[in-house]
Amino acid sequence: MKRILTWLLALPIGVVVVALSVANRRPATLSLDPFRPEDPALAVTIPLFVLPLAAMILGVIFGGVAVWFGQGKHRKAARIGRRAVAKAEAERAELAAKVAERDGVVASLALPGPGAKAA
Repeated sequence: MKRILTWLLALPIGVVVVALSVANRRPATLSLDPFRPEDPALAVTIPLFVLPLAAMILGVIFGGVAVWFGQGKHRKAARIGRRAVAKAEAERAELAAKVAERDGVVASLALPGPGAKAA
């Protein structure tokens, strides 16, 4: 179901991106100099479709980084929980070994039952 939903969303978006890229192949000048628009010091001429694609890619990257930093407290809590579980499991194994050792000693000291024959 999730795969179908992904295809239903990704396919139309991909078609639109390809259509816009093909329709906007002409070069456009991106000027980063607000003081001299007629002769900019910082300008680059690139195909027009590169600007929105680059903006979307940067948005995805920055959004991912922001989410990653935002979830840091949850990752830390999970790390602490894993350590606590490992410590509790080690303690349980140690106690189980002690109980098994004690039960072995107690079983060897036990008296035979009423129906048991003496050897």
